Amino acid sequence: MSAPADRPPSVDKLARSIADVGLPHPMLVDAARAAIAAGAPDSARSIAVATSRRMLRPVINATGTILHTNLGRAPMAWEQPERYTNLELDLTTGQRGSRMATAGALIAKACGAEDAIIVNNCAAAVLLGLGGLAEGRDVVVSRSELVEIGGGFRIPDVMARSGANLIEVGTTNRTRADDFRSAIDDPNNDVAVVLRVHQSNYTIVGFTEAPTTAQLAGLDAPLVADIGSGFLDSRCPWLKGDPPGWLADEPAARQTLDGGAGLVMFSGDKLFGGPQAGIIAGDAELVRKCAAHPLARALRPGSLVLAALQATALAYLAEDGDAIPFWRMASLTVDQLRERADAYGVGEIVDVMSTPGGGTLPGVEIPSIGVAVEGDQREALRGLDHPIIARVDHGDRSAGETTVLDLRTIHPDDDEVVAGALRSLTSTT
Repeated sequence: MSAPADRPPSVDKLARSIADVGLPHPMLVDAARAAIAAGAPDSARSIAVATSRRMLRPVINATGTILHTNLGRAPMAWEQPERYTNLELDLTTGQRGSRMATAGALIAKACGAEDAIIVNNCAAAVLLGLGGLAEGRDVVVSRSELVEIGGGFRIPDVMARSGANLIEVGTTNRTRADDFRSAIDDPNNDVAVVLRVHQSNYTIVGFTEAPTTAQLAGLDAPLVADIGSGFLDSRCPWLKGDPPGWLADEPAARQTLDGGAGLVMFSGDKLFGGPQAGIIAGDAELVRKCAAHPLARALRPGSLVLAALQATALAYLAEDGDAIPFWRMASLTVDQLRERADAYGVGEIVDVMSTPGGGTLPGVEIPSIGVAVEGDQREALRGLDHPIIARVDHGDRSAGETTVLDLRTIHPDDDEVVAGALRSLTSTT
């Protein structure tokens, strides 16, 4: 008589044996079941650990990409006590208030707009803006600005969902104000809006032409400008020195509105330096029309986002760029970064170039300082309890790969952690 086949272990017992991973018991049960089903009960722990590592957690960004989309773009600290807020309550009258009244008004003031409303990202702002101003009517856009943003969302698709009709004018590389004027004057068209879309993640160079904001604002239809990145004011009054040279060609909300645009739309988590959000700011009547659209309720943010935006807007109005992590990092000098790198005492100090990232300022680089160690160490650095995300420089093939950690995007409070990780790596290689 043959011996009975080995029975699989108890799912519950296996799950309890890996409780130190720190996941709730039902998730440990899932890991145990997956391991048993694969015929490898001993893999339950690694499955559970992999599940834990897929969850949101703090990481150290050593890539030099300041607005790293995969790492949440603009870093910011915001903590809200476990208390109610006056989200939609007017404390003066005791009556119901507007959740947009404070954060929206502050952002409007910071960029010189009459009013502003907030939705959950810039794509939503474009969707709501077109729906509120041009549903069932025509919108004129240059062919050079029919962009595709991250995740495969395309301006023609967003426009179609808004209920507006697209009229393309000009060519890929050259569009003139007269192209827009002809579309507006055509009796077969019912143009509600002229739309300008910032080419935030690509550039067109060479034989090019595009109308100015003032030229488009002088046409017989309101100009709506999707400026994308959320750069508030080209003068950068929140910085102690002159505006950085790498921002010279970036459209700013205040100057776009001063140039005659009826509305600007931009992201909250890019150059604005706040949480993910979309802002629509400008002429009060145009903002009101957007706010009155049924989509406005579906796209509105909650109290956490609004409170974080309020704090960021207050920092702008106080001209305190140091209170906004993006601007604090972007403004660091090479000498400041080199001094920190010297204190690491490990690896080779190298000159590197940081990038703004986040689909903003394509091709723009900012001089920075990095620490380099031999080999591709990215996996080892990601596997740490406090993951470090770095980049590899392939360089000269004969010299081999090096892992580079750019100090511009590493918070100074993490310098000791990063230096310790590098020392551990170099001692084992």
